[in-house]
Amino acid sequence: MQATFIFIRAILLMGLLTGCTVIDEKVSVVSNFDVNKYLGTWYEIARLDHSFERNMNKVTANYQLDKPSGKISVINKGFDTQSNQWDQAEGKAYFIEESNKGLLKVSFFGPFYGAYQIHDLIIQPDGHYSDALVIGPDNTYAWILSRNKHIDAATQQRFISKMETLGISADSIIWVEQ
Repeated sequence: MQATFIFIRAILLMGLLTGCTVIDEKVSVVSNFDVNKYLGTWYEIARLDHSFERNMNKVTANYQLDKPSGKISVINKGFDTQSNQWDQAEGKAYFIEESNKGLLKVSFFGPFYGAYQIHDLIIQPDGHYSDALVIGPDNTYAWILSRNKHIDAATQQRFISKMETLGISADSIIWVEQ
């Protein structure tokens, strides 16, 4: 099943991209971004529907930085409720512009990259990031991520409002079981 998870992600990205990273100019990204505060494990709280994550629950994303190369290793894991098995996909991400902007490109298959636009972050008093709203190459790809398995109602409403501003219907959001 791991191969299936990776293959589906690869097909998705190949279909979206033609060798360059498409960026949705309507999506603003966070500035003063610190990748070191973003590294580690995030829980997928919500997403839009896509075949590569369909039937997936208990989804996590783990980011690790290889400082010499600047590459960020990405490991996405989730439980496929249809096959009753854990799946995993490994990818890589790089900054598109400056490393202090939440604008990256991510690939789970060879030279094909998709935009990873960090549209909003909840920053804790100690400066660490606790919740994130990520938009893909366009508004048909969106994820709400958290350091915890649940987010509070205020954060949820904040992210839903921002998604609606980008043309994403609240009815299309899938809330992931953790």
